[in-house]
Amino acid sequence: MKKNLLLLITLAILTPQLIFAQETSQEKEQRMQWFKDAKLGIFIHWGIYSVNGIDESWSFFNNYISYDDYMNQLDGFTAKNYQPEEWASLIKESGAQYAVVTTKHHDGVALWDTDCNDLSVAKKASAKRDLIQPLVKAFKKNDLKVGLYYSLLDWSHPDYPNKTRVEKRYTEDTEKWNRFVDFNFCQLEELSKQFKPDLFWFDGDWEQSAEAWKAKELSESLRKWNKGVILNSRIQGYGDYATPEQGLPVTKPSSPWWELCMTMNNSWGFQHNDHAYKTPNQIIRILVDCISMGGNLLLDIGPKADGTIPAEQVNILKELGRWTSKHSEAIYKTRAGIPLEHYYGPTALNQKGDMLYLFVPHKPNGPLVIKGLKNKINRIWVVGEGTKLNWEVVGKQYWSSVPGIVYIDVPETVQDEQVTVVAVLLDGKVDLYREEGQVIESN
Repeated sequence: MKKNLLLLITLAILTPQLIFAQETSQEKEQRMQWFKDAKLGIFIHWGIYSVNGIDESWSFFNNYISYDDYMNQLDGFTAKNYQPEEWASLIKESGAQYAVVTTKHHDGVALWDTDCNDLSVAKKASAKRDLIQPLVKAFKKNDLKVGLYYSLLDWSHPDYPNKTRVEKRYTEDTEKWNRFVDFNFCQLEELSKQFKPDLFWFDGDWEQSAEAWKAKELSESLRKWNKGVILNSRIQGYGDYATPEQGLPVTKPSSPWWELCMTMNNSWGFQHNDHAYKTPNQIIRILVDCISMGGNLLLDIGPKADGTIPAEQVNILKELGRWTSKHSEAIYKTRAGIPLEHYYGPTALNQKGDMLYLFVPHKPNGPLVIKGLKNKINRIWVVGEGTKLNWEVVGKQYWSSVPGIVYIDVPETVQDEQVTVVAVLLDGKVDLYREEGQVIESN
């Protein structure tokens, strides 16, 4: 009897890990489906560093400011004008399908009321409250998937070995390190069970090995606490998708799931002296490039210490929302487009593969050109505007298997002020001509 009871208890403990370990490729595709369909997310870097408008955490790590002066910002972090419902509404208006908020950066200051230690804005800052709980609630109310950023390293924790770039608390101390790992597990269990996020966005994994972080055990625990959760790549090999930062990939990343995280200006958190904002046109064109390669854009905002979002960032989100709303059919649930040899610009395909979307980032000097398209075209129109467009096929020879060149006229009167999108309805799944030996990468 005791043996059977022990067996049942053991199975109950191990089953979640076993289920994940046996996840098939089809099951993973289903788990990742919402992420692949989303295309646009908003990143939120908010923390005490917004008080002085300085580099988040790195300011004291790189000795630009003393640790004590950095932590003095707790007094000025009031969040007095924080309106999480307005944040969520603005993010929804931008066209984003998910949002990721910093719950704790490398400075160790938690934005939720953690019971694992006392370094939180609820206990130490002028804000005196949990800032994550109402935001998660607002996200879910607006049908936004919830992502939580969490730094695995913690330069403030007394049991973490590194304090600054030149100062260490210790080099080898198994007891302290194990206490720190337990602390990470404690906080991540809180976040998992209290907020039930759809995604964890890890950072800071570079300072330790997968074995030191207990990355395997941690990833298994996260999926046990919150079935179906998605993890980004920064957990030493135990994540689900690639996370390029700032630099737009030139070619399609090898991972079937990926996300470019990028700032609006040159700073993640709010910096009052950084006015080098990208234009809405630049951001939309970067988004389009991500879509054309089958990826997502995670665009960052940095709220002020009082909880307001800078006007420049609001304006960018609103113009982004105008464009995404108008062109939604060519954005969400699409797949990577056709190779650049066939069209001079980014493209996307619908899930069936019989609708080709052409993104037109410039005012065309003459007609658009599609080469090597074997399909018959049924109809072409301007997305979000509806005007049917004329086209002609030139150069098709009856004795050759090489398709003719498709020319599409796009009058200036139907062009969008940012990026125009043209829909091409085909007679079946897109079929492209390639010379013998040339391969089209799978999307």
